[in-house]
Amino acid sequence: MLSVLRSIVQEVNAAPDLGVALELIVERVHEAMNTEVCSIYLLDPESNRYILMATKGLNPGAIGKVKLGHSEGLVGLVGVREEPLNLHNAPAHPRYRYFPETGEEKYKSFLGVPIIHHRKVLGVLVVQQRASRLFDEGEEAFLVTISAQLAAIIAHGEATDIISGLDFTGQKAKDICFKGVAGSAGVAIGSCVVFYPHADLNSVPDKECTDIDEEIAFFESAVESVRQDIRDVGARLASQLRPEEQALFDVYLGMLDDTALSGEVKNIIHKGLWAQGALREVVQEYVRHFESINDPYLRERAVDIKDLGQRVLAYLQKPDCGEQKEFPPETILVSEELTPSMLGEVPKENLKALVSVLGSGNSHVAILARAMGLPCVMGVVDMPIGKLDGRQVIVDGYKGEVYSHLSPELLSSYSVLVEEEEQISKGFDELRDLPCVTTDGHHISMWVNTGLMTDVMRSLNHGAEGVGLYRTEVPFMINDRFPSEMEQRDCYREQLEAFAPSMVTMRTLDIGGDKSLTYFPIKEENPFLGWRGIRVTLDHPEIFLVQVRAMLKASEGLDNLRIMLPMISNISEVEEALHLIYRVYHEVREEGVDVKMPPVGVMIEVPSAVFQVKEISERVDFVSVGSNDLTQYMLAVDRNNPRVASLYHSFHPAVLQALYKIVCDAHAAGKQASICGELAGDPGGAILLTAMGYDVLSMNAVNLPKVKQVLRSVSLRWAEDVLRRLLNMDSPQVVKSSLELALKEIGFEHFGRPFRHTA
Repeated sequence: MLSVLRSIVQEVNAAPDLGVALELIVERVHEAMNTEVCSIYLLDPESNRYILMATKGLNPGAIGKVKLGHSEGLVGLVGVREEPLNLHNAPAHPRYRYFPETGEEKYKSFLGVPIIHHRKVLGVLVVQQRASRLFDEGEEAFLVTISAQLAAIIAHGEATDIISGLDFTGQKAKDICFKGVAGSAGVAIGSCVVFYPHADLNSVPDKECTDIDEEIAFFESAVESVRQDIRDVGARLASQLRPEEQALFDVYLGMLDDTALSGEVKNIIHKGLWAQGALREVVQEYVRHFESINDPYLRERAVDIKDLGQRVLAYLQKPDCGEQKEFPPETILVSEELTPSMLGEVPKENLKALVSVLGSGNSHVAILARAMGLPCVMGVVDMPIGKLDGRQVIVDGYKGEVYSHLSPELLSSYSVLVEEEEQISKGFDELRDLPCVTTDGHHISMWVNTGLMTDVMRSLNHGAEGVGLYRTEVPFMINDRFPSEMEQRDCYREQLEAFAPSMVTMRTLDIGGDKSLTYFPIKEENPFLGWRGIRVTLDHPEIFLVQVRAMLKASEGLDNLRIMLPMISNISEVEEALHLIYRVYHEVREEGVDVKMPPVGVMIEVPSAVFQVKEISERVDFVSVGSNDLTQYMLAVDRNNPRVASLYHSFHPAVLQALYKIVCDAHAAGKQASICGELAGDPGGAILLTAMGYDVLSMNAVNLPKVKQVLRSVSLRWAEDVLRRLLNMDSPQVVKSSLELALKEIGFEHFGRPFRHTA
């Protein structure tokens, strides 16, 4: 049955449209199960009725004509119950509904299973027989498996038909929503420009070359052309990116070195294979290697290798390639797999948003989108991009959604939101130098999270009073080796000088989980519960000591450094790390470097640390909550996984209770409590955190002005009243809607939407 299942899925997956796919399903299931009838009913969301869309065994004339209400008949019952229904005498069932046009009165045995995709019932798959019998367990299991396997294909086929202009009932489609993962915050309305690969490596045949030297020279010329293209792209983006972000293009150039991809291709050419075939072999081997790795960051590198290979191939196939694509003023760049080099080909004034069918928040292109302030949605797997070129769409980078076939109402709603964000942004200049003080005089420190995700000038221009989280893994991730002490010192000095005399909180190296280094791979079954954060650096003190030494030396004459330890889960880790930090401090002083001992703090990110805040606070100078990871660990939800991302709720009552406990316990020990994460950058979340008593809110620079404007407009007493009401609620959805209502009542209706900026 497994081989039959694979065969059906492959054949259906290759179907040109939904109609053919449905016909194939009923044909193949009919054959595989040796039943007399197989039918598919799809649920029309507009009319909320099931429609017979394909059948093998019933009257073909009934297709499109037989319609049942949402809970009508046996089909409706399967959909409502969302589980299989197996009957030996279907006509005797009280919910049986007879349709003369189908000719189904002869069939007594009935087995129906729901077709469900992302919790949404798409339809019902039914098999029937004349004989009165129950289908056995094996048959039922097979049909359930077929349904689960084909649900995504049906969803995609349905989307493809809808995007063509009509839904399967012949009605005009509108406000079609494709869901992905939020890659970068913001909203944009514009015209889709679909970017296709420059060439297809998979279609390259094997072929011998007659002149090896000439073939190598030809290949080297193509590589140099791609190198120049990448340099040009980097130059066009230079004004929008910091040096470390610009360094991503150096990574691309490095991949083309003779010590990497180019050298391996030349070795194969020397064996007699032409350049195109050699390139195909090497790239495909690289891609297979990276795609087989469990680590998500390393898997994303397969996209970069594939993109480079296709670009080199384009020059090999047509050396004068370089055709200019037209980019309208409001370009929404869309591709199967977006890459940084694609992004750089669009004039920066025309580029408004990015959408990628594949990829995640770890993708290089998502990192660059955040750095450039462009809305970005990744992993929109059900979106048929071939039908979108030139179509007007809305990209919602907050919720990870893309809308097409826009109704006037939806377009108007988002147009207002875009305009309001632009107006709000213009009004933020006057707020920049004002303190964040509530109407009754309570001051909240507004700090920023920096690193690869945002630039220093943007933070300062938005009125940041300090840095609550500097991600020190940036210089580690853009290198092909561990950076030296001097390289780290120079990088850290840049941050410390830019914000002096304000404090800069530097988190020690936090790799593992969703962050990995190509030259120090961590392969684990469950990386988020594995070797990450402080666990790695305590196991490798040589890395930790060099990094702390670089931080201390970088702070000489500035004394605005704070050191923060990530992923602490027990007291012994704090004590061991402090011992190493004090050791380095005394060594640096003995070398003649005049620095003060910086404050040292701990990130509260895991449940065990929540219940030891008092004990931790007795040993450190401050605590800072990493709300993103804390929420993820408390709710056991990977927010970057589309299957469970909807379960990730920053306003979950358990998360709010934990946050309140942390700040109370820290203050009881006389220590400062700060928070860095998405919740701090959400205006509603900031109100609750202020009411709880957090001393510092640290967020991405793009969110700071919005939060400051809201907090300067409310009193601490009002915020505390809101918090008291919400702490008694037991549903994250109710908490969120109540908070949105509270914001609306004080004139911040649109600030209730989540200003997400995934780190």
